[in-house]
Amino acid sequence: MLSQSAQKSAGIQTLLDAEREASKIVQKAREFRTRRVKEARDDAKKEIAEYKASKDQEFKKFEAEVNLVLLPAFFPHTHDDRRRRADEKRGTQHSQGNKAAEDEASKEAEKQIKVIKEAGQKSQGQVVKNLLGAVFDVTPTAPEIS
Repeated sequence: MLSQSAQKSAGIQTLLDAEREASKIVQKAREFRTRRVKEARDDAKKEIAEYKASKDQEFKKFEAEVNLVLLPAFFPHTHDDRRRRADEKRGTQHSQGNKAAEDEASKEAEKQIKVIKEAGQKSQGQVVKNLLGAVFDVTPTAPEIS
C-alpha cells in the first residue's frame, strides 16, 4: 500500500515537473515571438523611412525639373518679371551678347516644350485608355505563402 502511494506521488511529481517544463517552453516561445514582432516592426519602420526618403528625393528632383521647364512655358511673363526684378535688385543689366544668348536659349526651350506638348497630345488617348484599363480590368490573385 505504501509503495503504491509512493508510486502515485512520484507520478504526480513527474507530471508537475513536465507541466512546469512545458510552461517554461511556452513562455520562451512567447518571448521569442514578441521579440521577433518588435524586430519586424522596427525593420518595417526603417524600410518605410528609407523608401519615403527616396521618394521624397525623386519628388524634389521632379519638382525642380518642372520648375525649370514648365513654369516658364506656362507663365513666361511671371518668370521673366521675376528674373528682371532680381537683376534690377542686384543692379545689373543684361549686355547685348547675353541678351542674344538668352533669346537663343528661350527659342530652344520653346522648341523642346512644343515637342513635349505634341508628344503628350499624340499619346494622350492611349494613356487614358491604359489608365482606365488598369483601373477597371483588375485580376486579383492570392499571395503565395512562403
